[in-house]
This record gives sequence, C-alpha cells and structure tokens, in this order.
Amino acid sequence: MLFHSTRGKDSGKDFSAILMQGLADDGGLFMPDHWPQVDLEEIKSKASFIDIAKCIVPLFTSSSFSYAETIKIVENTWHDFEHPDLVGIQTLDNVSILELFHGPTAAFKDFGLQLAAAFFNEVLESENKTAIVLGATSGDTGSAAIDACKPYKRIKSFIMLPNGNMSEVQRRQMSIINAKNVFALRINGTFDDCQDLVKLAFKQRDFLNSGQYLLAVNSINWTRIIGQICYYFYAFNRLHSKGDLNFSVPTGNFGNVFACYSAHQMGLPINKISVAVNNNDILHRFFSENDYSKKTVQETISPSMDISVASNFERLIYDFFLERNTIGCASLFDQFPEHPIHLSNEIWTKKNKLFSSSKVNDAETQKIIEDFFYSHNYLLDPHTAIAVGQAIKKSDANNPYVVLSTAHPAKFPKVYKEMGIELINVPGALMGLYDKKEHLYAFDADYDQIINFIKQNNLET
Repeated sequence: MLFHSTRGKDSGKDFSAILMQGLADDGGLFMPDHWPQVDLEEIKSKASFIDIAKCIVPLFTSSSFSYAETIKIVENTWHDFEHPDLVGIQTLDNVSILELFHGPTAAFKDFGLQLAAAFFNEVLESENKTAIVLGATSGDTGSAAIDACKPYKRIKSFIMLPNGNMSEVQRRQMSIINAKNVFALRINGTFDDCQDLVKLAFKQRDFLNSGQYLLAVNSINWTRIIGQICYYFYAFNRLHSKGDLNFSVPTGNFGNVFACYSAHQMGLPINKISVAVNNNDILHRFFSENDYSKKTVQETISPSMDISVASNFERLIYDFFLERNTIGCASLFDQFPEHPIHLSNEIWTKKNKLFSSSKVNDAETQKIIEDFFYSHNYLLDPHTAIAVGQAIKKSDANNPYVVLSTAHPAKFPKVYKEMGIELINVPGALMGLYDKKEHLYAFDADYDQIINFIKQNNLET
C-alpha cells in the first residue's frame, strides 16, 4: 500500500514516509492509493478489539513494516485502558453508546495517538534519530499526544493550548506532566491562533536539529485515522445482529467522521453517517447549505469541537465528492479559506446517499444531557450529547444508531455542577489532577517567542 496527496503533487509514498511527514509537500492530506477491503465474516469471528485491529492495521502498513512487525506493535500499543476490551458499549432503546473514553486521558484520541506514537518510535529507533511533536489542541488531542509520546525519549512534545476555551481538567491533564521531554505552551489566543502557529512552524522548520523529524499528531496524520477505523469495525463485531448500522458522530476536525467513512469504503455496511456539531457549524453549513466558509470560533460547553475549519474535510471532498480528482481538489483548497468552497449542485447532492448533519447549541446540549440522565440513568459528556440528540430523533427498531462517546463526562465537571447533576464515577485517569503542580509556559501568539523557546529546549543531549 502506497499513499498520495489529495492535491496530486506528492505521491508514491510508503507508510513510514507519510507517518513521519504528516502533511503532504503540496499542502494536501495523504490518502491510500486504494481502499483495502475487509472480510466481514472474519471481523464477526473475532473476540476482542485487539483481534479486530490485527485485521485492519496491517492493510496500511505493509510498504514499511512486515506483517509480523505490525502485529507485534498492535499487540503492545494500547495501554492503561480501564475497560478490559478498551471499548465499552451501552445499548439504551434503539441507541448504542460506543464508549471510547476508557483510555489514560479519558478521550477517544488515545486510540489513534497511541498507535501513531508506537510507530513513530519504531522508525526513530531504526534510524537512530529524534523528533519533535508540535501540535495545537482544543482540548483532548494535546493530553492524548503527551501521554502517548512521553514514554519515548527520542520524542520531545511541544503542545500549544489556548488561554481559556477548555475545561480545567483538560488543561491540567497536560500541565501537570513533569517530564524532560514534555512542554505545555499556553498561548494568549484562540485555538485557531495555535493552529496557525503550528502550520507556520511546519512550513518554516527553522528550529529542528540536523536530521530531526517534525511530527504531526492531529488527525491529518493518517496513522491516527487507522486507529479510529478499528473501533467502527469493533462496533460491527458487537452489533451486526441489529442489521446495517447508522453512526452519529460528534465532530470538530472531522477525523472521526472520516474514519467512519473510511470503514464504509473498506466494506463496513453503513446506512447513514450523521455529522453532529455545536455552534461552530462549518460542517453543518456545508451539508445543509453547500457553504464551507470559515467563521469566527464561538466558545461552547463542548470545547473540543470549537474549531472554524475541519482539517480532515479535504479528504472527503477529494474521495467522495470529487471521486479522487486531485486537480479539482487542489483548485478548491489552495484558495481556501480566502475563498469559501461551494460545490456544483450535482456534486453536492451526492451527500444525500450517506450523510446527514445537525447543529446543537449549548442550551439544547444541556437539555439532552438532562433528559438522557433522568430517563436512562446514564450521563453523557457535552460532545456525546450533541450526537445523541440526532440519534434519538432518527432511530427506531428498524433503524439502529450507534453514537460515538468521545470523552468521559468527568472531564467537564463545571457543566454538571451548573446543571445540579452529581458526578459519581470519576475514572482513575482523572484522579489526583488537582493535587499536582502545573508546569505551563505562557506566550503571546508570537512565532518568534515560541520558536526561541523550542530551540532552547531542543538542544542535543
């Protein structure tokens, strides 16, 4: 399996190359040259998440790792999960909740980032090199990246987080880490400011040591998508007796939705993928109005979805709407966001075959949390609640929905305190966060300040 860019000028790359490169040289996102097909009967026969991952991951890694090497990594990658099979499933009426929050940072991003970090380290060890992880986070990516990468001494992590616009729990998950290879940078600005600084750093690369890698940990990195594809097939393994499934996915950067779409392209039978967003509604505007245009970010009680541009969406435009037309994709995204994206009506209406979308504001999110809690004695986090709202409206006995539960409610205690709901079950991953000293480095949204700090802490040792 080789990979190419959605914009056509970076192709023929093996798995290790796209793993370590992240973003394509032409600004596009890497895609597999073809969609490998999965044997659904084999998936049905598997007994665990790891067994299912062994069917999925090697399909993408064979150009760089032998089957035996990949299997060894898969068997040893996912760690510190509090659920015996990593993923929990709770079925309530016609809605099944796919619990993806049982990992060490209590969010779904542990799946993709632990897999990526393990492969990063394998390449670095084989080449005797080091790397810098540089990322921006709106809540969960940063803590998952830090946790996944901190055991590997060849990797130094610099994670930018905005000043505000995330829960204190999310911030502390990053700031209490006291390790020589971990740096949490608090930026006086928004998530978009952090993201812009990361993009500029990837372009400039003026702070790296000779031969050093700069690694992308957000969902533009294809390895993260691979880790997320696995739990869609796990849902099929556990729920296929219900018939073809519908998935309702809370999303910001679109990685989780694209992983769902990828599973569908690999043979997973899916009726509909419901894209659920908060007031930051660029995706809902696209699916409902054919308007993909950047607007100012609004702060909400579901902060991990507070983004203005969905970085993974380019992959869907390229593969689903444009049917792998790299020239057409480049013409759209080379000019975005200065020029909004509007597809021809003929192309845009293809979305009706597979996608729907919804927008849920904070008041509606709180109402969904309350109603679900008092009717099912089950507490939803503010992101999951947004997806549950859509699933409840559309599900019935002949139309079962699976909702991706992307974070544990205990990451957002302020939300439930204001609603008068007591948080009872706090996972071990979130215990003791307030007992430790924070290690935060504060900066303005100034590239030179941040790069000078990275250079000072990137000295060879």
